[in-house]
Amino acid sequence: MNSSTTPEGIPAAAASAPAALRFQSFDLLATLVAVLHGDGSVLFANAALEDALGISRRAIVGSHFPDSFAEPASLINALLGVGGNQFAALRYDARLTRLNREPLPVHVIVTQTEVENEVVVELLPLELQARQEREERLSDQAQANKELIRNLAHEIKNPLGGIRGAAQLLEMEIESRELTEYTQVIIHEADRLQALVDRLLAPHRRPHLVGDVNIHEVCERVRSLITAEFPKGLTVERDYDTSIPEFRGDHEQLIQTVLNIAHNACQALSERIAQGDACLTFRTRIARQTTFGKKRYRLALELHVIDNGPGVPDSIKDRIFYPLVSGREGGSGLGLTLAQTFVQQHQGLIECDSVPGHTDFKIMIPLP
Repeated sequence: MNSSTTPEGIPAAAASAPAALRFQSFDLLATLVAVLHGDGSVLFANAALEDALGISRRAIVGSHFPDSFAEPASLINALLGVGGNQFAALRYDARLTRLNREPLPVHVIVTQTEVENEVVVELLPLELQARQEREERLSDQAQANKELIRNLAHEIKNPLGGIRGAAQLLEMEIESRELTEYTQVIIHEADRLQALVDRLLAPHRRPHLVGDVNIHEVCERVRSLITAEFPKGLTVERDYDTSIPEFRGDHEQLIQTVLNIAHNACQALSERIAQGDACLTFRTRIARQTTFGKKRYRLALELHVIDNGPGVPDSIKDRIFYPLVSGREGGSGLGLTLAQTFVQQHQGLIECDSVPGHTDFKIMIPLP
């Protein structure tokens, strides 16, 4: 045996290196990771675990990690099983306790490393897992919507042009004023449907014009448009993180995105605007080491558009980004569909969290 390796075949220099150096790549992961000695004491904790627990890494290292769980016995038994070579890895669900916060439901994966008496514990927040599944569904749904809209719009356009043309020819042949009114109805309705089809196809036709975007200029433009339309009864609050850098994007598309969401919010706030206590908030933040759209980003923009309206109806909560789905009578149901399309063209995502009195549309876009 080469004297430069351990009995397990690990280079001796690597096995004896400080934990912070050996495991520093774990800091790049979104999942929570702790490396333990066989007795359960923490050898290393990554940044995600530090954030989740709300305590410093220095305080975590050396602590007895099973004590961080609502049911410590499960992890203790898992460590005994891995240490006794009863299995290479073990999975189970648990609750991670946190300082001054609710316990975090997690899926625990306990794995033995190639170094003796050393175990890696990976914690997957169940809410994160559910979110990733929801994002995947949204992405697949958006792609299906795009194909459906394109095909449907083209199928509608051809006969629509024929109907309008036939009505114009018929109008030229008849002399009765009453019958002319009927042909005008056909022409006007055909034009209305044509405009609807054009709106459906707009985001797929228009080129993506990329330039430097300051998200706060976007928010201020939308704020000025909203306050001009609703001058009384509505308070528009700004809560900006001015450290957010500029990024490459389509300025007009992003204005339209935020305006569509804000306008929908104001329409939902109609009763509170009449009462004089409606509130709309634009909030910007930087998310660090975040994952969405199946990718990991070092930095991402979080733009929240929050209102104190009645909330999204339960009947359409899961379908609000579908085309032609609207929560109000007379709505086209295209505003949020177009907003989601525009944000996805920036490799981003829109999420909605809504309860009566608090609806939060969160736009996430990667930052350089």
